[in-house]
Amino acid sequence: MSDIRFYTLFIHCLILSLLFGCSQPPPALQRVLNRGELIVLTRTDPTTYSINESGFVSGFEYDLATLFADKLGVNVRFELPEQFHDILQFTSENKADFAAAGLSVTPERKQILQFTPPYYEVTQQLVYHYRTRRPKSIKYLADSFFEVLAGTSHAENLRRLKKNGSDLSWVEAYNTDVLTLVEMVNNGLLDYTITDSNQFEIFRSRFPELNVAFSISEPEQIAWAFPKSDDHSLYDEAVKFISDLKQTGVLKQLQDKHFGYSKHLNYVGICTFRRHFNSRLQALKPFLHQSAEKYGIDRTLLAAVAYQESHWNRHAVSPTGVRGIMMLTRNTAKQMQIENRLDPQQSIDGGAHYLATRLQKIPARIFEPDRTWMALASYNIGLGHLEDARILTQKQGANPDRWVDVKERLPLLAKKRWYKQTKHGYARGNEAVTYVTNIRQYIDMLKQLELTEAESQNGTETDETFNMQLPAL
Repeated sequence: MSDIRFYTLFIHCLILSLLFGCSQPPPALQRVLNRGELIVLTRTDPTTYSINESGFVSGFEYDLATLFADKLGVNVRFELPEQFHDILQFTSENKADFAAAGLSVTPERKQILQFTPPYYEVTQQLVYHYRTRRPKSIKYLADSFFEVLAGTSHAENLRRLKKNGSDLSWVEAYNTDVLTLVEMVNNGLLDYTITDSNQFEIFRSRFPELNVAFSISEPEQIAWAFPKSDDHSLYDEAVKFISDLKQTGVLKQLQDKHFGYSKHLNYVGICTFRRHFNSRLQALKPFLHQSAEKYGIDRTLLAAVAYQESHWNRHAVSPTGVRGIMMLTRNTAKQMQIENRLDPQQSIDGGAHYLATRLQKIPARIFEPDRTWMALASYNIGLGHLEDARILTQKQGANPDRWVDVKERLPLLAKKRWYKQTKHGYARGNEAVTYVTNIRQYIDMLKQLELTEAESQNGTETDETFNMQLPAL
């Protein structure tokens, strides 16, 4: 009888243990796979995650997290907390799978969060307006109107500087963002604020009268943040993903896509562009729209190329004989059946036609936006020299189908050691790189200025604004 009771008790215990074992939550990676969705905390910022007026989402962190979700075979949902410091708190409390928000790795944050290996670096920079005397160092910031975003590593570094003896005072602002603080400096409501270096590079085209006084920190590493846990399944998968992107060159390509063009123009260049936008572009828009539609080219791209060529000056003439809005050579104009290069409509038509032929010559296996950047380089330097650079790229073990790799080899075409190995010889390859970089900047500035113009005019048709959206990686 006692044996029967013992056996019954044993069975009950076994069932309870099995039930208890089944109640254990699955690993983090498995939970993501089970729900079919990756939940990511981020913030609205041009460097991380932004949505334009057409609902198009872009940003470095957006692209990076989306690629990770694609690798896992799940969808991705981005959550945007109202306060920056909530990103850190919600991540540590497991309210999302991880944070991808351009977060600096700091000693304070490492106490509550687990960071992946970094994927780029930034410095923190003090931003001021030209009308304000440039402060030479931290000690010149006393008695100033100075705000930074609360909860950021900007505030952490200021507290560290003050602890080390600096006479600093500042306000940590809630319910705002870095862009708003930058606008306040631009409008004279603040003397200074702090941005990350990649943020300011993007903001500067919008605020050409702002500049960087100095950096308040050494370069800081940017990484994804995970909650601290004994369960490393999802974290390990993210670490492997980032490592793979570094090895394949995709990470470098993403960095070029978002940050590879934004620091080239200076104050004078930005102001000149804005002035010509207001005084010259409007008369050319009908011709740009017509030719862009005729040859299947994005009209923002075409307008940017036209500005790079002539600053939208219909009477432009160079010492070498090229002339007109698109600065066509006599031979190119003849090939494109253009009779009068100084006629804006004919010049734009000829330039659009020629650019279309360059795009057609780029191998079909090369995807956007690399396809467009290479076509622009060939528009400037010639298809033969572009192919020489691509061959050098392949010989050096890099990818000849990626602009980020080819643009590093184009300047070699001006060095005898390298151009003597090529079919087409010497070329000023660095000029082609600058050419493409400038056009990318002009595309971005055109989108910003057209959006501002449309918002200021009630009832403006969206079809009248330029809106270039090159396919994402």
